[in-house]
Amino acid sequence: MSTAWDSTEPPVQLQIRPLGWGLAVVRALMLALLVFGGLILLLLIRLIECPLYGQSRPVTPYITQGVCRGAFVIMGLKHIIKGEPMRFRGAVVANHTSWLDIFTLNAAQRIYFVSKSEVESWPGIGWLARATGTLFIERNPIRAREQTVVFQKRLLKGQRLLFFPEGTSTDGRQVLPFKTTLFQSFFADALRDAIWIQPVTISYTAPLGADPRFYGWWGDMTFGVHLLKTLSVYRQGSVIAHYHPPLKVSDFPNRKELALACERQVRSSHQSTDTPVS
Repeated sequence: MSTAWDSTEPPVQLQIRPLGWGLAVVRALMLALLVFGGLILLLLIRLIECPLYGQSRPVTPYITQGVCRGAFVIMGLKHIIKGEPMRFRGAVVANHTSWLDIFTLNAAQRIYFVSKSEVESWPGIGWLARATGTLFIERNPIRAREQTVVFQKRLLKGQRLLFFPEGTSTDGRQVLPFKTTLFQSFFADALRDAIWIQPVTISYTAPLGADPRFYGWWGDMTFGVHLLKTLSVYRQGSVIAHYHPPLKVSDFPNRKELALACERQVRSSHQSTDTPVS
């Protein structure tokens, strides 16, 4: 990763105790079996699901949801849900702390992530993203209209899309201003009166005695190092996903007002936003 916002404090260097390495290896193997076993099952079911339902996925999202719930059990990370995931057609937006957000949000409801196109070519992660129905978008104004059409089709089919309006992950102790670009798609004539947007606040509590930013994935951290650090802790902390009341798109005059309303709701229950790092 590269630093995408200014921070006065660098990430804490990786420190794993001898027993922690063993715990990390065992958990990593169990996660690999769970994730890739689930992936194989998902792909086999898609062989039947795809010809019958096309882009719709009535069965396989439940596999993704089950895998993510199982991952929290393996990691020992307490997963708490506040509020209720919406039942309306529409999208979900949330603040972004780390790759753990993917498990956090998938465990609560059946959703499809919106991701930058570069992720599609990443080894491992790209394969998983494609298999689970991630919508990839290019940061290219020339393709904006085409991508809006894809957005519309999937939303009107009842698929709930999810994206992170901050545009980057953070140390988990702040919420960055929401970028408004993707919100414009919701104001298309076919969508404005038909869909809702649900803001979600994700807050992490670090393991006892650990740096408050323990679960944040930011700065120059690599995925492998952050994964090992996370898996090496015996007594994990917790993550709370707070689902706020959904907002109807037609109640807002433009994308900026909608994005700002979502951002305010996310900030309203975010933990440790302004607490100094010890």
